[in-house]
Amino acid sequence: MHESMREIAERATFQSFANCYRREIDPGMPSQHRPECGDRRTYVEWSCPMAAATLRAEVERESLCGPFRFGRVFICRAPDNAWHEIAPLRALYLMVQECYSGIGAARAEALRNEEAELLGRVLASYQCIADSLQRSSGEAGRTFLDGEQSLMFGHWLHPTPKSRQGMADWQQPTYAPEHRGQFQLTYFAVDAALLRYGSAGDVSVSGILETLLPEADRPTLRPGEALIPLHPMQAEAVMLSPDIAELAREGRLRRLGPFGAEFSPTSSVRTVYSPAIPWMLKFSLPVRITNSLRINRMPELKAGVAMSRLFARTDFLARHPCFRLIRDPAYLTLGLPGRTESGFEIIFRENPFTTGNETKGITIAALTADPPPHARSRLDVLVREYAAQQGLPVASACRHWFSAYLDCALDPLVRLYNELGVALEAHQQNVLLDVSSGLPTASYYRDNQGFYLSNAHRDRLVSLVPETAEIGGLYFDDHVIQERFAYYLIVNQICSMIARMGQDRLIDEEALLIMLRERLNGLARELAGVGRDFASGIVDRPTVAAKANLLTRMLDIDELEAEDGRAIYVQLPNPLFGDRRSARRGEARAASR
Repeated sequence: MHESMREIAERATFQSFANCYRREIDPGMPSQHRPECGDRRTYVEWSCPMAAATLRAEVERESLCGPFRFGRVFICRAPDNAWHEIAPLRALYLMVQECYSGIGAARAEALRNEEAELLGRVLASYQCIADSLQRSSGEAGRTFLDGEQSLMFGHWLHPTPKSRQGMADWQQPTYAPEHRGQFQLTYFAVDAALLRYGSAGDVSVSGILETLLPEADRPTLRPGEALIPLHPMQAEAVMLSPDIAELAREGRLRRLGPFGAEFSPTSSVRTVYSPAIPWMLKFSLPVRITNSLRINRMPELKAGVAMSRLFARTDFLARHPCFRLIRDPAYLTLGLPGRTESGFEIIFRENPFTTGNETKGITIAALTADPPPHARSRLDVLVREYAAQQGLPVASACRHWFSAYLDCALDPLVRLYNELGVALEAHQQNVLLDVSSGLPTASYYRDNQGFYLSNAHRDRLVSLVPETAEIGGLYFDDHVIQERFAYYLIVNQICSMIARMGQDRLIDEEALLIMLRERLNGLARELAGVGRDFASGIVDRPTVAAKANLLTRMLDIDELEAEDGRAIYVQLPNPLFGDRRSARRGEARAASR
């Protein structure tokens, strides 16, 4: 019997939560069989003292470095001590309760609001997944926008991957990427004296605005007025601010309405795209997505300009043409007395995927995501197509594909850190690949929130771009950088690629882990600075740091508001560590049969 879309959404919701629970709260106890019915399958059991019960989740597939795939879930309670199948969401309720029971009664009571918040986000995420599945055609297009709008299940490393607090159900069809809606930007006429802006190189804010809304298409402005665009949701929100409302009463701000090209939401929701416009726009939104309220902060606006200047003043990109930086070289906002941000903060991002180039980049998150029901993953399609074109066995084609991927997604980033002391928050949503020719030929990095500059390189970097010294949250000590870099680049991004290839039975995960280990060892031998330390450290440590998204959600932490954007991290077994990998070899092969 085929599962309904809601059953698929329920299982996906449990799978994301249970994988986080297994990593951060309780790894559970493996159970190889159920003697009462002769079942020889693998299970994970979790004790739930608060409910006087034990949960048992069927493991359909294990992974050395990615998510487990869970099947049916069972519960055992006294007095009958028999196992009964339970709906995944009902099991998840018990796991939420257990999350807080382990921190002590007094603290758990103090966090009851957070517990309710977590459960609410889980259910909201489930509902979003179910709604997206109902609308899915199952088709996997190959344009940039197809990839951005395809993430129906969200990121498996998050317990509430599709929660969006602040976006109403009736707004989702227009503003949520999976619904493939389009909308025009909302324009305001403002007192030009209020504008605050910055740009790098030959980029000008006025030139960008001209591409968005040519002079002939603009509404009539009064003397001394200028235009500023906003996301329609944010346009509603800012007008509720007393400061902004006062500007409107004074006649210094007028809401003009929608104009210009239609834009589509990308995977971040608040960054919007039109193939006809050479710029994407990243807005603040009154929406809390996964861990954080999505607000553009002034340091981020300035960092985008500063980093654009840095790369323009070095030849790194010219020497590494397979690595491309999608710059955020300009910003625009309103300056209001006594406020650091006004709500009008706009980041202008280069758009390499304009008409004619739409197939030149697809996010790694889309390549590695679980596909819709009865469909194949994008990565599976690409690798098997390449194998057929080249007349290669699938496993051999997969090795070629993965090696080309490391050429453009790993090597340049480690070299960048080694040469300039710049590490990138290169998680799977921030990195795109050009796979238009079959093999990866280039990687693109985006996001001005994700630059980590080494204090050891500070003097040189400040000499190149003096303003970096004044921007908060840019410089870090190398031990902090390497922890975060290892998580984003290796655990979050590359391991997701390995896990997807294993999940699709293209090749054994261990073969790709060996290739990755050899590549990192080669970089460690070749390099002589912090890049060497990073590459050797990631293969020599028995554990690796990973962001604890469940713990972050449990405590209701907004990581973007925390000091230096620090999230909670936990230590996990390092799949690249030799002893660990060998010890799990037989276990992983057994699970893949």
